[in-house]
Amino acid sequence: MNDTPEHQDPAPDAPQRCGLIAIVGKPNVGKSTLLNALVGQKVSITSRKAQTTRHRITGIRTEGPTQFVFVDTPGFQTVHGNALNKSLNKTVQGAVGDVDLVLLVVEAGRFAPADAKVLALLDPRVPVLLIANKLDTIKHRGELMPWLQQMQAAHPFREIVPLSAKNRKDIERLLTICTPYLPEQPWFYDADELTDRSERFLAAELVREKLFRLTGDELPYTSTVVVESFAEEPGQSKKVKRMVRIAATIIVERDGHKAMVIGDKGERLKRIGTEARTELEKLLDAKVFLELWVKVRSGWADDEARVRSFGYE
Repeated sequence: MNDTPEHQDPAPDAPQRCGLIAIVGKPNVGKSTLLNALVGQKVSITSRKAQTTRHRITGIRTEGPTQFVFVDTPGFQTVHGNALNKSLNKTVQGAVGDVDLVLLVVEAGRFAPADAKVLALLDPRVPVLLIANKLDTIKHRGELMPWLQQMQAAHPFREIVPLSAKNRKDIERLLTICTPYLPEQPWFYDADELTDRSERFLAAELVREKLFRLTGDELPYTSTVVVESFAEEPGQSKKVKRMVRIAATIIVERDGHKAMVIGDKGERLKRIGTEARTELEKLLDAKVFLELWVKVRSGWADDEARVRSFGYE
């Protein structure tokens, strides 16, 4: 926690700051939840299932003279070596290669070998903050002190920040801590922008989130969603100023998975569609018509060409 810049409220005439901040960590430590909290709106999907995030997703937060450009990454995979996971790991390494600051997210009180592997990926020249997330799960905060001292002694983290991504004050404190690490330079984006991802991309991500949330651990994480068409048209009334028609296909690897997604008399697929549509209407500020199909593409996660065709770098 040495070499820490002082944290003060910016003066009224403070210069513009802007920088890239990578959010990294092993799967399922709460990176996407943290990104959404930092941005102030959902731009990355969340699920209890590991490996929900598959793309480098940029979220933008502009506060006063400072613009934070956050890069959410997939959890670094150290177990499976299929084409999909190789693509995901490449995404992680690309995301951390050109940033001003790295937030390494771990669960408070834990630092597993998988966490150490992610840390080993990072450029030692880029400052790293250790984000001890899920603080709300620690009953007695005093128990965390020996672990914090151990982490400080073992690794050259610029700072260690215990927090809960669900706590608004913790998020505001983290933004304040990040500010001095960002270079003084003009903003990259307009002040009201929240993400560099298209609405079409966000639609696919939201359907995928509902897919995983409503199938639990039954469905392999290799299932994906492809948006076949995304058409916008003017609304029909003063209340509905905009309409969006979306057709999307859920890709699974086996017939059994297809039946699982569709559910009894199509009820599960209908629920996935309803929940995704409801959230999309809020996100896009539009009346949304969403059609969903389910197709089997056996072995797609092991096929590099197909992984690329489904939009993975």
